[in-house]
Amino acid sequence: MRKPGGAHRWRMIFTLLGAVVVALASFWLLEVMNKNGQDIKASKNLGEPDYFITNFSLVRMDLTGKPSYIVSGNKLTHYPADDSSDIDQPFVRKLTPGMPPLNMNAELAHIDQDNTRLQLHRKVVIDRVASPKAQNLTVRTEALTVFPDEERMETDVPVDILTGASRINGIGMKANNATGVVEVQNALRMVLPPKPRPAAAAK
Repeated sequence: MRKPGGAHRWRMIFTLLGAVVVALASFWLLEVMNKNGQDIKASKNLGEPDYFITNFSLVRMDLTGKPSYIVSGNKLTHYPADDSSDIDQPFVRKLTPGMPPLNMNAELAHIDQDNTRLQLHRKVVIDRVASPKAQNLTVRTEALTVFPDEERMETDVPVDILTGASRINGIGMKANNATGVVEVQNALRMVLPPKPRPAAAAK
């Protein structure tokens, strides 16, 4: 003969076991989430990327809402630890009203400091065609730092500059796109075009 209340005790036991299982499952899920969060944080500390974009093109606007810089490349890799990005085969075009575009090419680029600094590396070439307001400009170097918001660029490595028919070789350069002033820190060699001869007086 079955004792009264036995079924009730079994139900209580199963209910308690179910609560224990749920509690253990919740604890396990919490541990997994914490571990994943720690892993993500660790990966950020290790400087691992969180996403990349291939064959991209980005447009940076000026304060008036007009395109100021166009940045494109084969691949952009973003690093969440410092919110920086690396670009393979970057192409940068600076747009200035009333002036021809200023084009910049390199093999690698690094963007950091809240997207206010662009560092170009390896076979850096800057090119701008002539216009009524400015001569043609070609700059070749191995490293160049560009500050888009300030419209200036600089380097402390050897640089070759061709502007108009004049060529300057030196080490270190500072250029201001807004004023059009290019300053070579240590000019090693300068080649200037000969001055035109005055026209002979008519006899």
